[in-house]
Amino acid sequence: MFKTILRHSFKDLHGSEDILSPERYMSLRRKIVGLMAVVSVVPLLLMAAINYYEYRAALGREIQNPLRILVSKTKNSFELFLAERTSTVSFIASAYPFEELAQEKNLKHIFKVMTQVFDGFVDLGLLDENGVQVSYAGPYSLAGKNYAEQSWFNQVMIRGTYISDVFMGYRHFPHMVIAVRHMDENGKNWVVRATIDTTRFDRLIAAMSLEPDSDAFLLNKEGILQTTSNYYGKVLERLPMAMPPQGYEARLVETQDHNGEDIYLAYSYFPETDFVLMAVKPRGSALKTWYMVKGDLLFIFVLGVMAIFLVVYKMTDLLIQRMRESEERRELAFRQVEHAQKLSSIGRLAAGVAHEINNPLAAINEKAGLMKDLLGLRPDFPDREKFITLADAILKSIRRCRDITHRMLGFARRMDVSYEELDINEVLTDTLSFLDQEAKHRGVTIVRELDESLPRILSDRGQLQQVFLNILNNALAAVPDDGNIEVKTGEIAPDSLVISFQDNGCGMSQDTLEHVFEPFFTTKKGTGTGLGLSITYGIIKKLGGDIAVTSKQGEGTLFTIYLPKSARKETAS
Repeated sequence: MFKTILRHSFKDLHGSEDILSPERYMSLRRKIVGLMAVVSVVPLLLMAAINYYEYRAALGREIQNPLRILVSKTKNSFELFLAERTSTVSFIASAYPFEELAQEKNLKHIFKVMTQVFDGFVDLGLLDENGVQVSYAGPYSLAGKNYAEQSWFNQVMIRGTYISDVFMGYRHFPHMVIAVRHMDENGKNWVVRATIDTTRFDRLIAAMSLEPDSDAFLLNKEGILQTTSNYYGKVLERLPMAMPPQGYEARLVETQDHNGEDIYLAYSYFPETDFVLMAVKPRGSALKTWYMVKGDLLFIFVLGVMAIFLVVYKMTDLLIQRMRESEERRELAFRQVEHAQKLSSIGRLAAGVAHEINNPLAAINEKAGLMKDLLGLRPDFPDREKFITLADAILKSIRRCRDITHRMLGFARRMDVSYEELDINEVLTDTLSFLDQEAKHRGVTIVRELDESLPRILSDRGQLQQVFLNILNNALAAVPDDGNIEVKTGEIAPDSLVISFQDNGCGMSQDTLEHVFEPFFTTKKGTGTGLGLSITYGIIKKLGGDIAVTSKQGEGTLFTIYLPKSARKETAS
């Protein structure tokens, strides 16, 4: 598979229609690193994941089962407590006739004995079938109070037994009520009602011996706390979490509390009452041991994976770097050969054109000079001055054409790379003369700010002329009619010169700037080859210099060239 990736990648890189770009090398690097990751890291990840979840599940079961069993046992204690108190009240209601219970002295004696045997009872009362409390034993004055309109009285008259939720009432402390209805053989009904202090509930929960960060509490099916919780509210406040699904066997679920903390929630509903017992344990503390072991294992695993990736990345980076350098050298050599061939063709064409034009120019120059001489010998010739002026204009145009052909011949002779002492200002001036007519025709102003104190440098005249022509042609194409181009030269260091070309044209986008020196990249759809600036970049690098470009759409572009004063070999391929 690795060979296949390399083979396809090399095919992509060497394809005749593909353009070399950093993205292609990055893609190849990703493929190789990805392949190595699949081969070496993925099996490790799978093994680590399986071990992680299996061990965590086993540890979770070891934590969950004791918590579930503890809730089940504590629920049985609550049910036993309520069953004992209910049986006591039921025994009193059935063991004594109504008339005996109606005597407050007897009821108080019964209450005294009852509190000596069972703790938690606050008071005891007898109600007739109309809901009137006939007698009362306790700390409050409740004899004669009518409970006929109370919902609990209606429930006990229908169901026979009633166990209330915890409430405050006018006693101002949490308590609950157990009421039992009894009917004698004559069909007479009465109710014995007892109030129970629920502090015993707190003792039952404390007996669970939970860890400091755990919590347990009793609540009703509506989510109202019947005992105070360490983290979720006080008695008679609503639990800030949704109630779990109903179930009379102890169950355990993994969920989140109202603060978003992961918890184990063990609970059980009471079948005979509205109570629900819950115990909460933070999952983080429960799995603390696992996290410590997991941290060590994870550190070793991550260290191993990092080592694998580091080795793979370094090897891949070395391979890609060498391949990239080889491709860049090949591309540069190709561009240089192509560029040399084009310049050679242009040089031969320029030489041929110059020679062909020079012959008729010589004849025209000779005839025009002869015409002027003859006119000078004929003072009486009609319109003599007018014809002499026309002859002078012809001779001036001939001299201009001769200068152009001489520059073309000089350009042709400089096609081969040849280092010589140059005046950079003179080379710029000579190059700008090729563009004067086009600039004047379009009304474009070319401002020259040339530093006359610049020293002469060793470089290649023909190559520099090609660079300057490429940049100036791009500037002329970018600026509108009546636009402006500024050409400046200067010295920025003891061994370097700088030449800048600033225009006020259309500018370039950031995306275009990133690709401006890439071969075959052009914004002149259908008219450009995309080689001009690429060749320019290659020439400057070959001459030991550097080139930079900044641009902003709608404001213009600045090309800056840095050239060494002395000839040196190319610094970058």
